[in-house]
Amino acid sequence: MSHVLSEETHRNMLARIPHCTGREVSDWLRTVDEGPALRFEEKVSWLRHEHNLAYGHAKAIIHEYELRRAARKFA
Repeated sequence: MSHVLSEETHRNMLARIPHCTGREVSDWLRTVDEGPALRFEEKVSWLRHEHNLAYGHAKAIIHEYELRRAARKFA
């Protein structure tokens, strides 16, 4: 899948998000959870346009959201 980041890249992006956006990753995950039900790339676009995020940050947030959502399904 084209939207999969390497684990190292993903973790590095997540670590920079609070500094770059002024918001914690957990805040962004809540924003995504409360946002519209869209496909992966549509969610990335939504974050970029509605919240003025860079593509890489938006992609990392949505990737983390999807990872956590999948983990909840298997818990």
